[in-house]
Amino acid sequence: MTLRQGFDPLILTATGLACRRGERVLAEGLEFTVPSGGILLLKGANGAGKTTLLMTLLGALRPASGRFAFEGVDTESAFIHFLGHRNAVKPHLTLAENLAFWASVNGGGGLSSPAALEAVGLGPVAGLDAGYLSAGQTRRLALARLLVTPRPVWLLDEPTAALDTQGEAMVAALIDAHLTAGGLAVAATHLPLPLRSARVGELRLDP
Repeated sequence: MTLRQGFDPLILTATGLACRRGERVLAEGLEFTVPSGGILLLKGANGAGKTTLLMTLLGALRPASGRFAFEGVDTESAFIHFLGHRNAVKPHLTLAENLAFWASVNGGGGLSSPAALEAVGLGPVAGLDAGYLSAGQTRRLALARLLVTPRPVWLLDEPTAALDTQGEAMVAALIDAHLTAGGLAVAATHLPLPLRSARVGELRLDP
């Protein structure tokens, strides 16, 4: 899969970062740097704070302490895609209509809906109502949403959830293409991703 445009250089840095879920502080003293073309893989047991860290980087939660910054992007505009556990799919719309809806909300400029669906292996069922999809197909549709609207930062929470081995390879290919275009990513995952990118870092969080 080939993205249509590259991104300006950017970098994510964190210094002494700690995340809070409710009254509980998780993952204290985090230090990391993620450059353009790089990905940081978050590892750790359930409850270690992987999702909380992603939500903090998204800006949905305030850091308990420390700081992080995205440098090289206009932080006043939308520059992050967040893929969480919920796929945010409308079951009574077709796959193509779901992507058209998200393009109208987030803006276009990336792959066309047909091309995005082909990239995630859903081209032949573009006219099917999303409610008929399997769990793995629904995850593929959620991933296609990242492709129709280019944003330089991807925050991914278990992106291979409900996918088989072929689907895991597809996710790795999508991430590799995003990084090649100059984007960066932070991904929480229990499973290894067969990434070709050279700039792969790992951060282990302990509960």
